[in-house]
Amino acid sequence: MVAAATLFGAMAFAAKLASARIPGPQVAFVRFAIGLLPPLLVPSYRRAALTFQRFDLLLYRGLFGGMAVLLYFMAIEKIDVGVATLLNYTSPLWSGIFSLLFIGERTTLRVLIPVPVALFGVWLVAGAHTRPGDILGIGRWELAAMASALCSGAAVTAMRAARRGENSWAVYASFCLFGLLVTAPPALANWRTPAAADWIPLAATALFSIGAQLLLTHSLRWLDAMTVGVISQIGVVVAMGLGVALLGETINTAAAIGSILTIGGVVGVVYITSLARPAAESLVAPE
Repeated sequence: MVAAATLFGAMAFAAKLASARIPGPQVAFVRFAIGLLPPLLVPSYRRAALTFQRFDLLLYRGLFGGMAVLLYFMAIEKIDVGVATLLNYTSPLWSGIFSLLFIGERTTLRVLIPVPVALFGVWLVAGAHTRPGDILGIGRWELAAMASALCSGAAVTAMRAARRGENSWAVYASFCLFGLLVTAPPALANWRTPAAADWIPLAATALFSIGAQLLLTHSLRWLDAMTVGVISQIGVVVAMGLGVALLGETINTAAAIGSILTIGGVVGVVYITSLARPAAESLVAPE
């Protein structure tokens, strides 16, 4: 799980490098295209991917997941990779709400304690670099990253519901296939032919993503929700650290305090909601 979280952070950093010349939607499109290769090329994976019972849940998982990645990569292109990643990783706040409303999972009023803490942290981080024309002190690309978290929460809820009866390859392939369809229109509308050097970060983005998803799925056999939720936040630290160390991104005081509050609030939400559901269903998966 530590390796999975690290790879998710590295994926965000690679996407930032790729988006220096390639538009964010195109980076997301290439990620899904490469991610779809294993179930297309390996017969056993392909058979598993085509074996499913609830197409509707796989459709929801794929469409919302594709929207989450599209918005996330658009935000990565325009703002600091650490900020975009932190805002995207607030998805457990939304998956907890959606799980309560749509798939009948139990929760407790104690969850109302860490949620405001996390949201206040999000406001501090998103408003740390206020620019003219921002909405309530928050830029549109920060809002895009926050919207990606909402879509990711919906996708994770659909994935958890689907995993009650679907195999992991069906869930994974639906994510890549519908994600490819969602990102295709904006990617093809503004397509830029990648130079040879561009394929290095593009390929790294896809490979880090595939490795992270597979390691996450593997680790869920043995880890409870709290452990997964806490360790997954390493991805935020990795993305922020790489952005600061290698891209010259800065973290001011408001953003630093907001980051601590956001991560702490998200971990609190994961902990409280994990007490009310079986560990096998408690998937906290960033997009």
